[in-house]
Amino acid sequence: MCLLNEEELFQLVDRVSVQFFQKPFKHKVCYNHRLRTTGGRYLPASKCIELNPKYAIETNESEFIGIIKHELCHYHLHIENKGYGHRDPEFKALLKKTESPRYCKPLPSNAQRRKHVYECVKCGFIYKRVRKVNTRKYRCGKCGGEIYLKGL
Repeated sequence: MCLLNEEELFQLVDRVSVQFFQKPFKHKVCYNHRLRTTGGRYLPASKCIELNPKYAIETNESEFIGIIKHELCHYHLHIENKGYGHRDPEFKALLKKTESPRYCKPLPSNAQRRKHVYECVKCGFIYKRVRKVNTRKYRCGKCGGEIYLKGL
C-alpha cells in the first residue's frame, strides 16, 4: 500500500468506520512520523487519530485497516462515554465484535535488528538479542543449561 494524502486517509478511515461501526468519523486523522513502536494512537483531548506511516508503506492493506479499526474502537467508545482504554471490557468486546487486532505486528524493517543469536546446549532453545550477552554469567531460562553464541 502507498502513502495516502490527508483527504484520502480521512476518506479511508470514514469508510472503515461506516462499514464496521455503522457510524461516521467526524474528526481529524493524520500521519505521525515520530511513532516508532506502535501502529497508531488515539488522542482523546482532540479526538484525533494518528497513524504510523511506516505501516501504510511496509504492510499490506488488511494490516493497516486493522490498525485503523483498533483506533476507531478507542474513538467511538470515547465519543459514547464508555470505557475506551485497553483494559476496559467494553473495549475488548468491541475489538472482538469488529475483528480488530489487539496489537499490531512488528514492522518488517525492524525484524533485522536482532543481531546476536544464542542457543542452549541442553534444550536447544534459540535466543535472539540486539545486545551481546555474557555467556559465562547467564544461563538458559527454560532449563538452566549453558548458552553459546550461535551466530550474528
